[in-house]
Amino acid sequence: MPGVFVHRRDTHYADEPYRQYQFPKAYLSRASQFEGDWAVYYEPVKAGGRGFYAVAWVEKIVPDPTREGHYLALIKPDTYLDFAHNVPRTIDGALVESDLANAQAAVRPLSQRDFVRIIDLGLGDDESALPRVSDPAAPLPPSLHDTQRPFRFEQERVRTESLTSRIVRDRVFRTAVLAAYDKRCAMTGLKFINGGGRAEVAAAHIRPVAQNGPDSVNNGLALSGTAHWMFDRGLISLADDLSVLVSRHVNDTESLDRLLRPDRKAIAPRDPALRPHPSFLAWHRDNIFKL
Repeated sequence: MPGVFVHRRDTHYADEPYRQYQFPKAYLSRASQFEGDWAVYYEPVKAGGRGFYAVAWVEKIVPDPTREGHYLALIKPDTYLDFAHNVPRTIDGALVESDLANAQAAVRPLSQRDFVRIIDLGLGDDESALPRVSDPAAPLPPSLHDTQRPFRFEQERVRTESLTSRIVRDRVFRTAVLAAYDKRCAMTGLKFINGGGRAEVAAAHIRPVAQNGPDSVNNGLALSGTAHWMFDRGLISLADDLSVLVSRHVNDTESLDRLLRPDRKAIAPRDPALRPHPSFLAWHRDNIFKL
């Protein structure tokens, strides 16, 4: 059974949504119901939060070795995904969790019907969030190969299985990151949109997925082509205050100076909760950046 984790940005719990969720023993029986299943994250809007904003697979629940009377819901690697669109608690006056009379508990189970509804709203159905099924080069997830048919998201099974598709996850991640940065390159400040409304910038993972980097906006940057190429190759990086670091291996620093923003600092998302996390920036500096 899927469930809900309520997470506040001012929490005193040791939460890292893409890695673990901490909760007291009082919630253990509820949390155990969705061990080995999906959980959606909810951030109270009244506290300045985003509503339902992400989904992840709860791999297992273990006692917290650092805090007596508390437990950790450990998130399976490569499953955390920020939504392309935040989902409010109510739509047209009706609770999104229609099958739950009390939608106040910090940890609570979620009906399959409500889970699919939230996923449907969170992933969206725009071009940035859906796989291009008309593209013959775009493979379907392995779990769908036997059906030999395109995605039909009105079917609950297919919609849920889409959470494991790299095609879908990449497009949802792109949509979320570009929204956070207003479709503007964080390094250059440029915002180019083509005639069809598609932004030139790409969504770059700070810590790559192949290196256990999550599909979290905190692990993403909106970067134009040249900045993305240089970032991936360690020619530029970011300090914790988002100052741009330039490798001594850059052969044309004058051109780079003209490309970067005048203050040589990357743009931060308008929502502070979406700012690049220092742990991911440190990983990039330690493992990718060329001094």
